[in-house]
Amino acid sequence: MILASGNAHKLAEVCHILGRDDIQLSPQGLGEPVEDDVTFAGNALIKARYVAERTGEAVLADDSGICVDVLGGAPGVFSARWCGRHGADQENLDLLLAQLADVRPEHRGAKFVCAAVFVQPGGREIIATGTMTGTLLTEPRGAGGFGYDPIFVPDGYDRSAAELSATEKNLISHRGQAFRALALELERLGLS
Repeated sequence: MILASGNAHKLAEVCHILGRDDIQLSPQGLGEPVEDDVTFAGNALIKARYVAERTGEAVLADDSGICVDVLGGAPGVFSARWCGRHGADQENLDLLLAQLADVRPEHRGAKFVCAAVFVQPGGREIIATGTMTGTLLTEPRGAGGFGYDPIFVPDGYDRSAAELSATEKNLISHRGQAFRALALELERLGLS
């Protein structure tokens, strides 16, 4: 099975969540589809369909991001390119922190959202979603995770997502919830 991504961090996380080691990143040289949908599920389907059409294989994909309450849900689907460049994790995080610099702790609510999808070439499409709620710190903490993890404290925890072990994070994360739900549906349909 293929994960429609070039992100090795995401592949490791998905393999850990699903307890599988037979998932591969998209083959190099396929190019990148334009993710121009305004929803996480729509963008995940764009990626999965693109790779499935070009490889003839079953494909997993996801789209996820952080939705900040005081910003009306932004960055949302623009999380990976919030600073204007795709995949510039540190710059994205720095910009978000600067935008929230004068926001009091009680107004720093946020959630991570993930839509995970499975697409078979010319066939079935399955979508599952997950959400992890929490609050945003004023400065990064922790060396684990990636993206906005160092400034996000999940509800019920006193540590950032970057301070949690991979196992702890995957049990509660938006991506963990979405891919576990997707795996259950695939198993139910005999497609796992």
